Amino acid sequence: MFIGALEFDLLLGDVHSLKEKRSVIRPILAELAKRFGVNAAEAGDQDLHRRALLGVAMVSAEAGHLNEVLDKCERHVAARPEIELLAVRRRIFGPED
Repeated sequence: MFIGALEFDLLLGDVHSLKEKRSVIRPILAELAKRFGVNAAEAGDQDLHRRALLGVAMVSAEAGHLNEVLDKCERHVAARPEIELLAVRRRIFGPED
């Protein structure tokens, strides 16, 4: 069993309130979950209206499949025009960990 996680540090564009922030973040999280079958959540910076920390996690029997899906998630988030991807951190845990 392999467990993979991505942590996205995002800068949001023209956002002036927490309500506007939610309107940007919620569709991203929903699309990641629906399209790629991962669990996704806002994991930090909830009190800042122009920053967001998103977490994505997945469990797979194969490391190759896990990396493929996480790569697709990363490309999908990076391609969003309304956000700037500041950093991505990836963690993979395998049977030896």
